[in-house]
Amino acid sequence: MRIAVGGFLHESHSFAPLPTGWADFLAPGGWPPVQRPAGLVAGLRDTAVPAAGAIRALEAAGAAIAPLSWGFANPAGPVTAEAFERLAALILADLQAAMEAGPLDGLYLDLHGAMVADGFPDAEGELLRRARAILGPDVPIAASLDPHCNLTAAMVRHADALAPFRTYPHVDMRDAGARAVALLLRRIALGRPFAKAFRQLDYLIPITSQCTLVPPMADAMAARAALASRMEVAELALCFGFPYADFADCGCAVAAFAEDAGRAEAAADAMVQDLKAREPAFAQPILPAGEGVAKALTLAANAARPVVLADTQDNPGGGGHGDTTGLLAELMRQGAEGAVLALINDEASAAACHAAGEGAQVQLTLGGRSDGAPLAVTARVLRVTDGRFVCTGPMAKGNFADLGPTALVSPQPGIRVIVTSRKMQAYDQALFRHVGIEPAAQRILALKSSVHFRADFQPIASAVLVVAAPGPVVADPAALPFRHLRPGLRLRPGDNRRT
Repeated sequence: MRIAVGGFLHESHSFAPLPTGWADFLAPGGWPPVQRPAGLVAGLRDTAVPAAGAIRALEAAGAAIAPLSWGFANPAGPVTAEAFERLAALILADLQAAMEAGPLDGLYLDLHGAMVADGFPDAEGELLRRARAILGPDVPIAASLDPHCNLTAAMVRHADALAPFRTYPHVDMRDAGARAVALLLRRIALGRPFAKAFRQLDYLIPITSQCTLVPPMADAMAARAALASRMEVAELALCFGFPYADFADCGCAVAAFAEDAGRAEAAADAMVQDLKAREPAFAQPILPAGEGVAKALTLAANAARPVVLADTQDNPGGGGHGDTTGLLAELMRQGAEGAVLALINDEASAAACHAAGEGAQVQLTLGGRSDGAPLAVTARVLRVTDGRFVCTGPMAKGNFADLGPTALVSPQPGIRVIVTSRKMQAYDQALFRHVGIEPAAQRILALKSSVHFRADFQPIASAVLVVAAPGPVVADPAALPFRHLRPGLRLRPGDNRRT
């Protein structure tokens, strides 16, 4: 058996200030850079990406792997036409070459599911369409997906099976790749396509309400598992949606794959009804930054472990640039001694710190490159590094991070900031340790993240506060100027307003 393996991953925020170009796939911070066929298996096998799980599952099954190209870029604005066409062309040319080298029994693709590219708002649907055109109707295609996927009818139509992660924070990425391979092998053994059912919800779920560690999403995922088992479907794919993509198919959706059409339809309907019943619980308030910092200071005064502040609206994992300074300014205004903020993505400031050296005092115009609101500070350079480390947490263990020249600075006594040259969501404690900080020993940890931080930081936290400082990853998607959503879609849970 011979299976082709490739991937193209991006989560696109239609309103983020910076587009995603080819260079962003070549140096994606805490994730592997573009892989070409000759290096794909060795380059990904020991990482945390879904393709790693797929590779290991195929090797365990004794299948021969026909490697294709693979690429990932951190969430940001839509992918440029150049970047989309370059990576898509590589993957599809590799696929054609693999077919010429010998028969293929199937194709596994490592996809995100929320990519918007210039000219193709449903970028994964377009990639799958092109792959299907090359393979023909009889060679099965399976893909793993991020649960923030904006699942579309085209994606379901062109793929034989789709397997989203079950968790947010995403601690089962490898498992999802392995499950996609298991579905692919089952489809090959079956000798005919699965029956499919596709449904879309009529309301957007905010990112901060999608965490699978706590209700309501934890309960929804438990219901998903029970339904899939009871109705004997091969896969009941629940995709939460990425509510920052301005196109018709934005939002939560469900796809069921089964050997029997009736089971697929019934399972999809039951999952949608469950999510509709839970709708009011997905509307959850977020603290303003000032209120959050004040509460953190009160809690930290009597806590033995850190209080975590999540700067959700500048989440680099949701399209933020990781450089807004609203939360830092509030920490400084309230004199939050013992606070460490990770991170401010500012290449120029990091370079200035390296030029000055450890112990120097520097004048910095910190951050604000994406929103035009930098913060002028006089900072002490405490440490400089090359920004390279290996992630150790549950979500990204084994991934090599390269954030470029990095500095730990103190813009005010008692407050420290990690300044990097490339963005990365603050989801791994190794980010702190590589600049000499032990996270568990701090009073307050301020993190550029919405939910992923919980996998590695919630176990060491005395309390977690999600706060809203200025940034593009708005906690309430209804505040965004959408123009292309489908009619009838509501912009927040419990809101009767429809597009």
